[in-house]
Amino acid sequence: MATATQLMAIGTISSRFQSATECEVRENSPYGLPIADDCASHTLRGGDLSGVLYPESLRDLDRISHPNSYPSGALLFVEGQTARGVYILCHGRAKLMTTNREGKTLILKIAQPGEILGLDAVISGRPYEFTVETLHASQLAFVGREDFLRFLRTHGDACLYAAQHLSRDCRSVYDSIRSIGLSHSVSEKLARLLLHWAADVKTSDGTVRIKLALTHEEIAQLIGSSRETVTRLLGEFKKRRLVELHGSTLVLRNMAALESMAGS
Repeated sequence: MATATQLMAIGTISSRFQSATECEVRENSPYGLPIADDCASHTLRGGDLSGVLYPESLRDLDRISHPNSYPSGALLFVEGQTARGVYILCHGRAKLMTTNREGKTLILKIAQPGEILGLDAVISGRPYEFTVETLHASQLAFVGREDFLRFLRTHGDACLYAAQHLSRDCRSVYDSIRSIGLSHSVSEKLARLLLHWAADVKTSDGTVRIKLALTHEEIAQLIGSSRETVTRLLGEFKKRRLVELHGSTLVLRNMAALESMAGS
């Protein structure tokens, strides 16, 4: 288990956060983000889980949640820390990562709006299993552990929703393990990652455009490699006309070749 000091050294998305004109917003909010008192209920109401939270449950959730805005690179909690509560990601993105004793970091996933961070630790009563850091300026709603557990005991629909969320989290981790553990080469891992990002993006003239919001170092941490290897492979992909990079936009030019490389 890495220490908190080590961790301190340590990122196609559709935001489900409702516009500031439709929410109760505090004035002079930092980082250019509105701070909506009801961001938790608005975000979960627009989530993609099949479970539905009743209006009464959403109102009670807003009563116990504490919304705030965070800058890019803010640490919400660290691996091994006692679980104080959950964070509902309303706007922005965050990376979930773990670090070994040598300081090597692996990004487990990139959290999107609507995800509840720290849910497994709060329910199990165990310390947080990973570190969470914001990728961009983000808005999150914090709910203390005792308040959240009381909320789940009171509302059966919320309890089912939490169970579905945990199930989705497990499936996401399984997919990540399969992608990293079963790939025969780093180029295969990188091709799989690019195809995963392209899955929810519409194609145009046979190409896919992806907003590349991660550094080469963060991409390497997602696939268990090094920054130098990722930079080299992206250069090779570009020479083979598989991809093009225009500023922060990555254009996938040859999806068939990437799928063949990924073993799809």
